[in-house]
Amino acid sequence: MSDIFGKLGGLGGLIKGLSGLMPQDDPQVKLMNAQTQVSDLRAQEEAVYTEIGRLAYQQNPAAFPAQQSKLQLIQANLAEAEAALNQTTQEKQAAEEAARAAAEASTCPSCGHQNADGVKFCQECGAQLGVGTPKCPGCGQENPPGTRFCGGCGRRLEE
Repeated sequence: MSDIFGKLGGLGGLIKGLSGLMPQDDPQVKLMNAQTQVSDLRAQEEAVYTEIGRLAYQQNPAAFPAQQSKLQLIQANLAEAEAALNQTTQEKQAAEEAARAAAEASTCPSCGHQNADGVKFCQECGAQLGVGTPKCPGCGQENPPGTRFCGGCGRRLEE
C-alpha cells in the first residue's frame, strides 16, 4: 500500500497535482506527497540501473549468456509485434478510408445532405449522387456538379 500511487502510473501524477489543491498540513495529504516522492525516486533509481545494465551488456555481451538469449527472444517477439502493429495500423487506415469514401459517396455534392447508402439521388434536393466534382480537361480546375463550362478557363465540360 505504501507504493500504491507509483503502481497506478498516470494516476499518481494526477493525485500529486490534486494534492496541491488540498490543505498541506492534512496528514493524508502529507502521506500522499511522501508516497509520491518515494515512488518518483524509485523510478529514477530504476532508470539508472537500467542504463548501467545496458552499458555493461554493450561492453561485454558474452558475460550475460542467459540474459543474452532472453534478450534475443524478446527482440524477435518485438519485431513480430511491431510487424503486426504496422499491419493493423494499415488495415485501420484502409477501413477508415473506405468509410470516408462511402460517406462521401452518399453526401450530396449540391446541398451536403447525408443520404442513406445505395441511394442514387439526394433525398433532400434530388441531385444525382456518386458524381464527383468534374475536372476541366483543359486546366484541371474542379467545378461543381452540373456545371456546363469551366469556371477557370471557360472551356465546355463534357457531361
